[in-house]
Amino acid sequence: MGSLEGFLNLDKPAGLTSHDCVAAVRRTLRTRQVGHGGTLDPAATGVLPIAVGRATRFLAFLPGDKVYRATFRFGQRSNTDDTEGEVELGSPCPQLSREQVEECLQKFVGEIWQVPPLYSAVKRQGKKLYELARAGAKAAELGLEPRRVVIRQLQILDWRPGEFPEVDLEIACGPGTYIRALARDVGEKLGCGGLMSQLRRLQSGPFRLEESWPLEGWQGSANPAAALLPIEWGFAGWEVVLLSPPEARRWQQGQAIPLDSAQATAKSVRVKSEQGTFLGLGQWQGRLLKPLRVLLPDP
Repeated sequence: MGSLEGFLNLDKPAGLTSHDCVAAVRRTLRTRQVGHGGTLDPAATGVLPIAVGRATRFLAFLPGDKVYRATFRFGQRSNTDDTEGEVELGSPCPQLSREQVEECLQKFVGEIWQVPPLYSAVKRQGKKLYELARAGAKAAELGLEPRRVVIRQLQILDWRPGEFPEVDLEIACGPGTYIRALARDVGEKLGCGGLMSQLRRLQSGPFRLEESWPLEGWQGSANPAAALLPIEWGFAGWEVVLLSPPEARRWQQGQAIPLDSAQATAKSVRVKSEQGTFLGLGQWQGRLLKPLRVLLPDP
């Protein structure tokens, strides 16, 4: 390998932005070509995939499903939908039961429509929403449109009754889901309001918390570069197509390769040489294998 490249499975600490983590990796590895896959709010912790070198060109194709552990608090609201914003005291709801919350949560499993939080990186009028919000814009003025997201599982881990009861959840969801917005919407459905008080990402695509590196521990390790996973690792769940040397050369030059004997069950695939070298990601169009992202050999 001519230069540093691969994915780092980072456990983001609280208090840092995702960009702060990127900057820290740049300093530690002394390379500029670093990016992240999936923003985490500063207060949130957990899995943050970091791409280094040529892996940055593959970030957009990483599987987007995620798993979180979150705490929702009922009876309160905030302008950021979490405890980082201006929290309204709200209305105490000591009568709220675990059974009521569990019944309500089931209405949010599956495909749902979700309006992004006002304080988020979603763009509107050419600017990020949080920039407009800080300038005084209100949600009603911006006409925020709901987006379709997928919630695969909502499992209650713990329930703490009280004036402002809290529930700990494990949440499996598709890409683009805002857990803060989910807390807000569940609270509104219950009629008492709600916000998110804690968030930890347990998994992002193939990257799992139990295999992640805490930032400080990684920075202090004897060989930080050794923690980089091969680019192909990020797509280990994808089907594989093998190409002969002539096919591989043409495919790496950007040509679509006809493979009459191919039996494709997935639209996007890992492409490898017959010797097992990872060549990149491909996409089926009929019986043509088109390049999606090519990993050219080192010069």
